[in-house]
Amino acid sequence: MKKVIKVMIGLLAVVGLFFLLFKGCTAVLQKISRQPNAPTNYQDTVQVGGELEKEYMKKGDSEVTHYEQAVLQGFSKYTICYPSQLAEENGTYPVIVLCNGTGVPMSKYLPVAEHFASWGFIVIGTEEEYDWNGFAAEMCVRYLQLLNDSSTINDAENIFYQKIDINNIGIAGHSQGGVGVINAITTQKNKDIFKAAVAISPTNKELAAALQWDYDASKLDTPIMLISGEGGGDDWVVTGAQLSDIYNDIPDNKIMLRRKSTAHGETLYAANGYVTAWFMWQLQGDMYAASAFTGDEPEIMRNSLYQDQLIDLN
Repeated sequence: MKKVIKVMIGLLAVVGLFFLLFKGCTAVLQKISRQPNAPTNYQDTVQVGGELEKEYMKKGDSEVTHYEQAVLQGFSKYTICYPSQLAEENGTYPVIVLCNGTGVPMSKYLPVAEHFASWGFIVIGTEEEYDWNGFAAEMCVRYLQLLNDSSTINDAENIFYQKIDINNIGIAGHSQGGVGVINAITTQKNKDIFKAAVAISPTNKELAAALQWDYDASKLDTPIMLISGEGGGDDWVVTGAQLSDIYNDIPDNKIMLRRKSTAHGETLYAANGYVTAWFMWQLQGDMYAASAFTGDEPEIMRNSLYQDQLIDLN
């Protein structure tokens, strides 16, 4: 009898240990899931290697306000970050649509969206978990069109009414979201609305095909910048050779660069000085920003923090 009791006590102890381990792991996973993928102060901590990169890595002059709208879609809601003065001033604002990486909804990298908004952009994204096909980006465009055309939304005054510059919409995405960028501007109904694009560490073609995230960069006719990291060797989602392969598929109007010693997750925000400059040039006509990519000696070609730079612009 004593032996049976000892066995039962031992079993209870094992069960209790497993319960504690499970509870602990669950708590850790929950904590990780709540952690942001972009630090709130990344503009102050990321190293920069050029004057233009430094200028556009800084926060812009605008205060930023958030707007959310729940929606009956798999991506749950639209989130918009916009310059606070939009509510009081006339005029239109250019747009950046964001495509999410795997496990990284917009709510986990809001500092990136806020950064762009501080430079005068309306920035829109979703909580989409599978952004590879560009569908959420397409729906963002349709929602923007609705906002721009409707004086009221849900029986309330719509502050975005006729303030969205539909002729100047850009799109950016990281990892799986980089694939989403390519598909949004090559396969979706409103693909021609996008004026500029950035694909950050887009999933390589072989891995994307294995995951059935197919894309065809040879169909691109939107000016696009490809960025990845060289995190102590290579970005495991897209190596230097694989990024070059995507670059070579694109007919023209393209830029490629790889940031040295930058891990895959860090590329989401680490090159945002140049991402901001790219959109400032393409969507706001900022010629100072353009000099990062154009002229006899573009800054990206001289910046020692980057490598494998290629430029083919019309």
